[in-house]
Amino acid sequence: MTNAATRAEALHLTGERTAPGIPEENYWFRRHEAAYLTLLPHCIGATVLEAGCGEGYGAGLLARQAHRVLALDYDLPTTEHVSRRYPEVAVSRANLAFLPVRDGAVDVVANFQVIEHLWDQDGFLAECHRVLRPGGKLLVTTPNRLTFTPDSDVPLNPFHTRELAPSELDELLLVAGFAVESLHGLHHAESLRTVEGRHGGSIIEAQLAVVMGSLPGQATWPEELLADVAAIRADDFTVHDRDLDASLDLVAVAVRP
Repeated sequence: MTNAATRAEALHLTGERTAPGIPEENYWFRRHEAAYLTLLPHCIGATVLEAGCGEGYGAGLLARQAHRVLALDYDLPTTEHVSRRYPEVAVSRANLAFLPVRDGAVDVVANFQVIEHLWDQDGFLAECHRVLRPGGKLLVTTPNRLTFTPDSDVPLNPFHTRELAPSELDELLLVAGFAVESLHGLHHAESLRTVEGRHGGSIIEAQLAVVMGSLPGQATWPEELLADVAAIRADDFTVHDRDLDASLDLVAVAVRP
């Protein structure tokens, strides 16, 4: 598919979600993709509910290994897009405050870069607990508050309601009745840190400088920066349990007892 065709098919970018096939968006897409690939083994042969599917690329990836994937999103144009572009995924419009699934019906609930958008995080986790079978797994990724919004108690991203530090996510899962099997962090791999050296030491800050200094949709990207961003791949990120407070995103696996 050509880049022009990909842009035409992609959902309108608002800053609330990321999408594949857009060079300027590739850093964020690959960062999210890396977390999906890390957690994909938990979905092999499973009935998976993705709560908050966004553009749908993640649900499509999970569907390669899962027995069945049901993707939920509140936005109607989003669910229509997912249905067209990812026919291997069952999709439904739903409010995540009330998951439209019977008790104990699914093996895995996937919630990638979504919980920070929700007003009632405790209520959502209670719903996840309800729809999971005993022994079922909740997979959560979310920006690490300590590095994503380090200098403010209020999220800088206008689409976020509450961001979480590692200890806060761990406590939230425990209070909801889950056993935390693992809590890891996503970091830049050495390959990406090498690229950052060409852009003042931070690929994130370099991108933000372009976007924040321009009107929406009118950013002029330096050629070298755009080329480096477009070349990023999922394996330019690494997920492990070291230096958790310094991680970019939190990656949790929790089990319903």
